[in-house]
Amino acid sequence: MADLIVVCGPQAVGKMTVAESLRDKLHYNMMMNHDSIEISDRIFGFGTPAQKEFNAAFREKALELAVKYGVDMIFTYVCAFDMQEERDYLDSLCKLFTAGGGRFFFAELSASLEERLLRNETPHRMERKASKRNIEWSRTDLIETARKYRLNSLEGETWFEHHIKIDNTRLSPDETADAIIEAFDLKPRNRDESDYRFGV
Repeated sequence: MADLIVVCGPQAVGKMTVAESLRDKLHYNMMMNHDSIEISDRIFGFGTPAQKEFNAAFREKALELAVKYGVDMIFTYVCAFDMQEERDYLDSLCKLFTAGGGRFFFAELSASLEERLLRNETPHRMERKASKRNIEWSRTDLIETARKYRLNSLEGETWFEHHIKIDNTRLSPDETADAIIEAFDLKPRNRDESDYRFGV
């Protein structure tokens, strides 16, 4: 059986760095949303039909294999909370892991737009996400996406049994990860570092 922690929130809220902290504290494996985006962009080009299909297939297969082989996972995701298809997709992930005897945890992050615009230009983000290195485009996309979609849940809105919402505007990645671990009473796995950090 395998557990899945979805770290969700709008662009540049800090999903990747929080997920990295969770990985190191819990010894879970990690797949950020940009792992599939960057490789599918390189192969098929940005935003093409083939890119979108490969991106979805990459994620689907990786998570299916995590369940098959009992690999606890952390997955970062940007969700439009006003779109039913997003709810359906996340529900499918919950069912995938819980049907296999695992657990599903949903950690939702929020931060001010001003803070997100600052985080959008950090060196670590540029290093890990090639598609964000065009700062002008990335900044415009961040602002326009925030206007077009509802990227956080409403006050009191809960989608899952294990659902926490954290405003991490003033929190470090480690502080945010610790809050998630405490809220869900998560325990680190006894695993060799190479099993969950190979090549990092």
